Amino acid sequence: MVADRSPPSGSSGADTGSGSAGRSTTPAVRSWISAVRSVIRPRLGIDLRALAAFRIAIGLVVLGDLLLLRVPGLVPFYTDAGVFPRSALAETYPTFASVSVHALSGSPWAQGVLFAIAAVAAICLCLGYRTRLATLVSVALLASLQLRNPHVLNGGDTILTSLLFLGLFLPLSARWSLDARRRHRGPGGRSWWGTDGGARVVSVATATALLHLVFIYATNAVLKFQSEPWMEGVAVERIFHLEQFLALLGPFLTGFPLVLTAVNWAWVGTLSAAPLLIVLAGRGRTVVAAAFVCSHLGMAATMEIGVFPFVMVSGLLLFLPPRVWDRVERSRTRAFLDGLESRIRHTVPRRPTTPLPSIPSATVPAALRRVGRVGVAVVLATLLLTLVLWQTVQAGFVDSPAPELTAEIDDVGWVFFAPNPPDASRGYVVEAELESGDRIDLATGEPATLDRPPDPIETYPSTLWKRFGGNIRSAEPGQFEPSVEYICDRSAHRIETVTIYSLEQPVGPDGPTGEPVADERISRTC
Repeated sequence: MVADRSPPSGSSGADTGSGSAGRSTTPAVRSWISAVRSVIRPRLGIDLRALAAFRIAIGLVVLGDLLLLRVPGLVPFYTDAGVFPRSALAETYPTFASVSVHALSGSPWAQGVLFAIAAVAAICLCLGYRTRLATLVSVALLASLQLRNPHVLNGGDTILTSLLFLGLFLPLSARWSLDARRRHRGPGGRSWWGTDGGARVVSVATATALLHLVFIYATNAVLKFQSEPWMEGVAVERIFHLEQFLALLGPFLTGFPLVLTAVNWAWVGTLSAAPLLIVLAGRGRTVVAAAFVCSHLGMAATMEIGVFPFVMVSGLLLFLPPRVWDRVERSRTRAFLDGLESRIRHTVPRRPTTPLPSIPSATVPAALRRVGRVGVAVVLATLLLTLVLWQTVQAGFVDSPAPELTAEIDDVGWVFFAPNPPDASRGYVVEAELESGDRIDLATGEPATLDRPPDPIETYPSTLWKRFGGNIRSAEPGQFEPSVEYICDRSAHRIETVTIYSLEQPVGPDGPTGEPVADERISRTC
């Protein structure tokens, strides 16, 4: 890892050659190396304050995902009393069942304890307290939770895990953290802002993080150019007729086809500019990153696609150059936080502390440190190649080395409505035959009908239910058995029989086309 600072004056390397050739070659080589570094640093390096902002943002995403999505679905999706018990996980994904900590117990209290530990780790990550440990615990529990039930994941979840894992190799606590406050003392005492304002870190880890995000966007751009709907400008219109994805302002925008056509071309153009995130530096990079941020915030305001927009916005913070963070630190926000910290320091009495006996620190041999750095570089290079392979397989550029995992890769891939958006709005009808003989739709309580529902997203109790229903559409009927048992046990109605139908309503750029198609997935008595 290299910080972007000038070398100490007077430092020089010894010439190993002899004669004029050796003396003339060495400065030329140094000049060439300096020129290469001046090109690489602003493009593959990351400002320490950008890393701090990324740490805070990604910690908030992990915490929000946990509290808003996972906690409400704790019993139905992560316990043996739910729709995907550990027996079903072991049968469908035996490897996942063997490595997931969340699969060690199927009881709600055990899951609750793991959720609580994950929440504390995410809060510590946001505050920058014991940052590396908090990052390690967060990524370990996040990966374990995702492996416990792959049916409630999408591509945003896997991107979140990959970025959090890369954070283990980045100095996330150098600025704006309690760890920085502990390490550094300012004129008025300790300061959470840290030191080395404007320093940029350049390493294999920073390059991997930046290239990872650029490759996600670039792959999507290539797929868009291979797609007729995107190249005809009608893909976004079709997406906005997929009612299971629409939320907030989404339904309102369906009445403005010209706006949706403009969004179609704007998104294609923005994706095409993804390589500029690496090619450009300074103000140009800021403009491109801002275009991506605005696009993702627009997605969050119109669609229900989980944490994906917020994960990508968190990652885009890494591209912002020092000029942006200089303005942040000159803003009133810093003055407010400094004043708050000063008031707390003068209000809360300090407890007397007894100095601990000094413990001699162990010295790591230089050779061992070099081996460690090489090992980290190899791990990160392997990770980047794995991520690239994952994306190219999911995009269909190359064949999967494990064909049996193709469906699972599709479920959590990163192409998002590429090359073509879905051509049907999909939903479910859970029909219950009561003891009285009446047949009702359990989602609405009204008489069951297999017509197109007025608002498909309302047929799902939550985002996780929508993902689960979508991801097991092609599963064998036996995989619906736990769902039927869960419905029978939890329903307030006295049910005789439960029948689950999947519904597909074909859509085009102008809206629904044809009649909905119903497919009975399972029918069982309670």
